[in-house]
Amino acid sequence: MNPFKFGSIVEESYFTNRVKEIKKVRSVLESENHLIISSPRRYGKTSLILKVVKELDRPFIDIDLQIITTPEDLAAQLLNRICRIYPFEKMKQFIKHFRIIPSISINPLTSETDVSFRASTYTPVVLEDVLNLLNKLSTVEKRLIVIFDEFQDIKKIGKDTDHYLRSYMQHHKNINYVFLSSQESLIREIFEKKKSPFYHFGFLFPIGKITRSEIKSYLVSRFKKITSKQDAVAGSILNITHSHPYYTQQLAFTVWEILEKKSGADNPVQSALEELIRYHDIDYERLWNTFIRTYMKILIGMSFSDKSPLSEDFSRQFDLGATSTVYSSIKKLMQKGYVVRTEKGYEIDDPFFKRWIRERRLR
Repeated sequence: MNPFKFGSIVEESYFTNRVKEIKKVRSVLESENHLIISSPRRYGKTSLILKVVKELDRPFIDIDLQIITTPEDLAAQLLNRICRIYPFEKMKQFIKHFRIIPSISINPLTSETDVSFRASTYTPVVLEDVLNLLNKLSTVEKRLIVIFDEFQDIKKIGKDTDHYLRSYMQHHKNINYVFLSSQESLIREIFEKKKSPFYHFGFLFPIGKITRSEIKSYLVSRFKKITSKQDAVAGSILNITHSHPYYTQQLAFTVWEILEKKSGADNPVQSALEELIRYHDIDYERLWNTFIRTYMKILIGMSFSDKSPLSEDFSRQFDLGATSTVYSSIKKLMQKGYVVRTEKGYEIDDPFFKRWIRERRLR
């Protein structure tokens, strides 16, 4: 069986190291503090937090704010998840004391509940009742963990929703709140800006890529089952992906398939890379055509040059004009997830997209 996995939550044998990160996350969750984890998309923060939470064997709720449309929808989705982990008969005793009673339907075949609030309900009351219910259900021995994924989207859900949440959460002693975000600049505004309601609400923990030595050991231990050149294969993969967790798993998966079929075995990593670029060709072309000219020039420059895109040499070489314009464009590309900032500077997030740009330019 192919030992590599990508595109979904990575668990058990597919999970790669992160020993230090696991220790830190566990330490925070075993205290009475709250946790904020930030990293670019596909760095594995959701896999990391779920691994720790499951090992702690405590009840948890996980909700992605990207799919939430209104404050009432947030309250309803939280309540739906509460119903999954606590007996409904117990829940009824609390819900009947809500100031605004939700509509609740139960599937007789699966016993699953579907909760909703009317859009016209009074937001603060609805959120307060549901969040306070979380605190009532939680205990000191089995503290509830509530995970908000993509928490920077809280500002899109409704006016002052972040203020309401903070005012209720600050009184909850038996809950660990966890906030995940793929946009570090926005999450820092929420938790480090003095005027923000969530200012210094929890421990801010940015995570980066897995170290090359750790992820290489992971690759080598798996590839040795199918090739005697496991060290060279692992090194070639990481030279392309620069240890990005998602793209490393994806490329490794494809290399394994090629080795198993014994096709392109002379250079399986290059064959796998070419296959992935062909596979994504139409998607990359569509994406490319959505960019303005300045974005195109920056991405072309970053595909060919090791210079900082904020340097004057970079601007001159790729005809970009003022550094302030480049900085503004890079900031927008980061918000959209196309460019990420690492310890070494700025880079294109998707290494296959970077190779696609190079190939198109060199045709």
